[in-house]
Amino acid sequence: MPHRRSLPSIHADARPGRVKRARTRSFGSRLARWASITVLAFIVVTALPVLLLRWIDPFTSAFMLRERIAASAQGDAQYRFRHEWVDFERISPHAAVAVIAAEDQRFAWHAGFDIDSIRQAMEENERGGRLRGASTISQQVAKNLFLWPGRSYLRKGLEAWFTVLIELIWPKKRILEVYLNVAEFGRGVYGVEAAAQTYFGRSAAKLTRHEAALLAAVLPNPKRMRVDRPSRYVISRQQWILDQMQGLGGTAYLAQLESRTRLAN
Repeated sequence: MPHRRSLPSIHADARPGRVKRARTRSFGSRLARWASITVLAFIVVTALPVLLLRWIDPFTSAFMLRERIAASAQGDAQYRFRHEWVDFERISPHAAVAVIAAEDQRFAWHAGFDIDSIRQAMEENERGGRLRGASTISQQVAKNLFLWPGRSYLRKGLEAWFTVLIELIWPKKRILEVYLNVAEFGRGVYGVEAAAQTYFGRSAAKLTRHEAALLAAVLPNPKRMRVDRPSRYVISRQQWILDQMQGLGGTAYLAQLESRTRLAN
């Protein structure tokens, strides 16, 4: 009987290719699954503290911790940390209006980012003017509470993300309350209550317009600008802030925050 030569099997030759494609699809599926889990975990880990801090008052911030650790590492015996939380109702309305006038006059209306100020800052920087930022109060809260100083893309990206979370979860009044309690007003002096007690010997509830404007005047650089020994620049900035406070309508401006808070709730 003649020997029959077997023909090559098409299916047998194709099998390794199918296996390779299946393995590729399996790897892609695992990669996509792990990427989804990572993104979800990041959202939960970052959103949870923001959610809790809507009602729980933070006892410290990333900037406070960094400053205290640095002072301890350097063995700075003169460093003194001062901070005391006070609720919004125990803060002079002049202080609230002063920081808005100084730092973020569109605070009641923007969603965390002042696009016009960002555009103006970019144009000024491109013209070779003094390098300046355009951070809103919401961005400064995000940075002070959760992040570190610097200008890296990673930090700016995280700042933007936390700003979005804060604006989505907190009402405007809460954002301003936290800002007034974590802002630095001098070396080791954090929050408006500690600043009022340190520099004026009174509580934050009793700050006058002029005192509030002087505190707000040093916010851009509280380590170089002094409340207790104000330079000519700080004094001129204080007067500018007083003028801006009046232009905003004084403490009546806070009614807009109350309105936004009711809408958020």
